[in-house]
Amino acid sequence: MQDVADTGAWPGIVAQAVEAWGRLDVLVNNAGAISGAGIEDVTDEVWDRTFAINVTGAMAGCRAAIAAMKDNPGGPSGTKGGGAIVNIASTSAMAALPGDVAYCSSKGAVRVLTKSVAVHCAKAGYAIRCNTVIPGATETGILNAAEQQIPGLKAAVAATSPLNRLGDPAETAAAIAFLASDECPFMTGAEMLVDGGAMSIHPGF
Repeated sequence: MQDVADTGAWPGIVAQAVEAWGRLDVLVNNAGAISGAGIEDVTDEVWDRTFAINVTGAMAGCRAAIAAMKDNPGGPSGTKGGGAIVNIASTSAMAALPGDVAYCSSKGAVRVLTKSVAVHCAKAGYAIRCNTVIPGATETGILNAAEQQIPGLKAAVAATSPLNRLGDPAETAAAIAFLASDECPFMTGAEMLVDGGAMSIHPGF
């Protein structure tokens, strides 16, 4: 089990994958932590730990993956290496929750981290793409944990979707699989919403 916030362990994790499979083609940064605290209640410890998991862990994963991916053979002419990185953000990075300042802020950071990694790889001549999947409220452990802290949250967020339901993890996985595949070679630095239309509807309707 990898603690993603342990940045020093990432090179070894990637090395294990390369040893097992011969190369690393895909990294999905999917770890996440919630805090359940608004700006007046959040502690330094909770803030730092949330960012360590949600942002620093993703950064360290990207850094270690790029070190391996840039040596992969078979990139398009004029490029080096190859691979796909998919970072998981959240609609809370686009329309914030008042009760979780650390989670919303950290997922916002993941969105821009992705873009920075994408343009870095492109400018370096690496055939390594980096994109973001932005799920809406999805039936996951992290939402179930949030429901314990904020009773009724799941029903409330489900109601914000025009589809009037929570997402299924398989629906998010399908978006990740697409961005990790060879079907979208011209997509990098992009954001794919899997939110049931929640970010598309005016809040007054």
